[in-house]
Amino acid sequence: MATYVVLAQFTDQGIRAVKNSAQRASQAAEMARSFGCEMKEIYWTLGAYDIVTVIEAADEQSFMQFGLALGSAGNIRTQTLRAFDRKEFTALLGKLP
Repeated sequence: MATYVVLAQFTDQGIRAVKNSAQRASQAAEMARSFGCEMKEIYWTLGAYDIVTVIEAADEQSFMQFGLALGSAGNIRTQTLRAFDRKEFTALLGKLP
């Protein structure tokens, strides 16, 4: 499973309905599962981003489908970071010349 860190900002629509954000997060987690992804963590944050999530996906296509479906709801805009755990990163380092 690949891990992704998703940084999200509320859109105007999303912030107007911020009281429903926790409920929408539960719906997003359910939606993620329907695409073969799992929302491992979600945090509401202070600063440049309003939400940070950690999501695992079987492959990029599954994650992309989930991201497009989530974004099409219009409540958030996202930036995605592919994340590597220590084991994955060590394996990558082992392939360096």
